[in-house]
Amino acid sequence: MSYVQNLTIGVDDSDQRLDRWLRRQFPHLGQGRVEKMCRKGEIRVNGGRVKASTRLETGQTVRIPPLPVPGGQNHVARTRVSAADSEMIRSCVIYRDDEILVLNKPAGLAVQGGSKTTRHVDGMAEALRFDSHEDPRLVHRLDKDTSGVLVLARSRRIAADLTEAFRHRNTRKIYWALVGGVPHPKMGTIRYGLVKAPGHGASGEGEKMHCIHPRDVETTEGAKRATTDYAVLEPLGRRAAWMALVPITGRTHQLRAHMAELGHPIIGDGKYGGSGQENLGDGWGAMLGGEMSRKLHLHARSLSIEHPVSGAQLTLTAPMPPHMTETWDSMGWNASDVPADPFEDEM
Repeated sequence: MSYVQNLTIGVDDSDQRLDRWLRRQFPHLGQGRVEKMCRKGEIRVNGGRVKASTRLETGQTVRIPPLPVPGGQNHVARTRVSAADSEMIRSCVIYRDDEILVLNKPAGLAVQGGSKTTRHVDGMAEALRFDSHEDPRLVHRLDKDTSGVLVLARSRRIAADLTEAFRHRNTRKIYWALVGGVPHPKMGTIRYGLVKAPGHGASGEGEKMHCIHPRDVETTEGAKRATTDYAVLEPLGRRAAWMALVPITGRTHQLRAHMAELGHPIIGDGKYGGSGQENLGDGWGAMLGGEMSRKLHLHARSLSIEHPVSGAQLTLTAPMPPHMTETWDSMGWNASDVPADPFEDEM
């Protein structure tokens, strides 16, 4: 058996059925088990009883009772964070006060657990307690292969406040990316809606977001509006470009799907760019050759947010991961040569 967990519903998980959300978090749970735990009141949302079909809302807290370990083993599912992982995750902290904690999440490290994912930020939260009596809580997510700024709340109350801020878009996130080709015009807005296409695996592996023309969003089942601002910071001839991307909405895989739809996929993106498609300067292809094409070049560079207690405006900046730093060095690009917010004059 595992331990009692209290998970906060993030922006990306809003409006999902409780049973579907649970089975995505814990793929080994059967539908019958989920419904039984709901009937017995073992699963609660904001302290109240719920049905398996209850729709979740951003900021709600879901109490998860001790669950059986996948495979039916009898040992305790939660193990202490290893010394190596504790040192690693603590080294990622770029800001900490009494209410919040901010990481520069490494590329390749998942934020939460799931099917075949046992090593993740949420599972290392114990190592990030510092002087607090409880584990910090996730309030938003980054894709596993996306690096950069990740905010955690150091209490349940602060988690609810921060989740609300993300939901109402009272935050500003700027991502840096390397894309194939050079978008034209060099600054613009992408407004394609997104709809999730299911994967082919037993637990939904391989699911992918498909872009929908804005005029068709309302008539496409499951489609949601999505908006991304983009700006070219530095071109590399016609072959590639250093981009700044701002997700106005926060949909799953939004930046990756939008750039691919624009014809300029993010370098190293095998899911949306097609890892076998070499970019020859024609504005399509997620490979430039060599090692740089093996890893996703997408980094959450900065986040501006109002502090949930002091009200002060915080702007948190994360250095690029090693593989992107190496690529930038090879291109002769330097972070000091571009504005922190290229959209500032447009706002």
